[in-house]
Amino acid sequence: MRPFVQLPFRELPDAPRVPHGYLGLEPRDVIVNSEPFGSVRIRYRVLGEGPPLLLLHGLMTSGYSFRYVVEPLAKSFTCYIPDLVGSGESDKPDRPYSAPAYSIFLLELIDALGIRGTDVVANSMAGYLAMQAAIVDPRAMKRLVNIHSPGVPLKRLHALRFAMSIPIAEPILKRIVRLDIDRWIHRNVHYYDETLKSREECRIYGAPLRESAGLHAFARILGETLDPVDMQRFVETLEDMKKRGEPFPIPLYLLYADDDPMVPPVVGERLRALLPSATFKEIKQTSHFMHVDTPQKFLDAALPFLGN
Repeated sequence: MRPFVQLPFRELPDAPRVPHGYLGLEPRDVIVNSEPFGSVRIRYRVLGEGPPLLLLHGLMTSGYSFRYVVEPLAKSFTCYIPDLVGSGESDKPDRPYSAPAYSIFLLELIDALGIRGTDVVANSMAGYLAMQAAIVDPRAMKRLVNIHSPGVPLKRLHALRFAMSIPIAEPILKRIVRLDIDRWIHRNVHYYDETLKSREECRIYGAPLRESAGLHAFARILGETLDPVDMQRFVETLEDMKKRGEPFPIPLYLLYADDDPMVPPVVGERLRALLPSATFKEIKQTSHFMHVDTPQKFLDAALPFLGN
């Protein structure tokens, strides 16, 4: 197997080759009265017994991305798996999706679910947002496992922000995505082991993009949540904390793959240098979706940190 080599779309199986029970979990809804987003309905699923554990997905995915680790985690925790605002089966308001606004929403979601003080596992973009949320309100979370998030304003993010600021950017994006939504999802989600993909996954991740509100929310998230100006402010906050000798306000575990086409591993090294109080681990032969690619490696790393 060659890492990150995609199969032709026509060769994708309808169902994933590794079975899971995620779609059998009963969907629930909670209303979050959000300062930045208004009153929004958030779809989530729950499994397990024990202390709460909030699982937060990244850009262009949904709670479905945790399908291979929910059941093992549920042996020790009550897992809450939401589709975040603007994504999945949750509401998609036409509001600004800046990183500061989105991080406030995470705190509001925790309170709406009644799980203040929860442990959190957050992937990719959600890891970046969860770190910001922990700085704003450290008591909202007990511990945070950050799976390969962005957080450093790389040149590619400046280019993305510039591209999305052009008035015709969103209409062009919509036209490209709508040519074949499932194929577009297949091309833009990257795994170390691409044989894990299925048409089921493409349908689930593509569903929000079939709605005008969903595609508009995705464009806003793409252009606003990853704004490198906000990201630079986040870096400066971490630099100031380090200069003052302040640790990150909650126990933080940075889990990074040693190779990934979406978020360069150098981001993890930079965050590691900015956050000397954090635990850092590099995992080989996986991706920034390590909870999909190599669920056992993820569990072996995360569970001891979470105290189980």
